[in-house]
Amino acid sequence: MSAGAILHIATDWAPYAAQMVDVLAGSPDFDNLSPTGDFCPRPEWRPPTRYEQRGERLGHDVFDLVCRRVVESGAN
Repeated sequence: MSAGAILHIATDWAPYAAQMVDVLAGSPDFDNLSPTGDFCPRPEWRPPTRYEQRGERLGHDVFDLVCRRVVESGAN
């Protein structure tokens, strides 16, 4: 993954979302683009997935985590 690349994770599973925030916050390779350091609003360009729609029907919140890679990865 190149420096400047965007990693976008969207999920309706709250424990997974919280774990990914913790993992990426602990990595010096990524900057979280959320002003609050956790989740971003769903961007208009990202269509809802069928999994997201199912999660919403079940009453789950949907979480979008958007990070920028700040360093070049070592191996491709």
